[in-house]
Amino acid sequence: MKVDSSPDSYIGSVAGGPQKAADKPAASAELAAAAGTPTAKPQGVTVTLSPSTVSAMGSGGSEVFNSEKVEAMKQAIASGSFQVNAEAIADKMLANAAEMLNGGRA
Repeated sequence: MKVDSSPDSYIGSVAGGPQKAADKPAASAELAAAAGTPTAKPQGVTVTLSPSTVSAMGSGGSEVFNSEKVEAMKQAIASGSFQVNAEAIADKMLANAAEMLNGGRA
């Protein structure tokens, strides 16, 4: 009796198994393009945002970043004068880890 010990033998019997290269949509599209067969273009999806989402995104009044500070940091890095505050980084990492462990509870 021959026992198939390949890792794909079990996977192939569960949920249709792994897709072969010829079964993948990208591979079939490439094959169709190579054969000169036109393929159907994928249809787009329309997304509609609620008014509260639009207002939250639009007029927040705060910038995502301070462009002057970013430029100053770029210049400091380029000149070699940028100093890393390891204590501030460590404090922030510990605070983020505590927040993750607490599940966002305050």
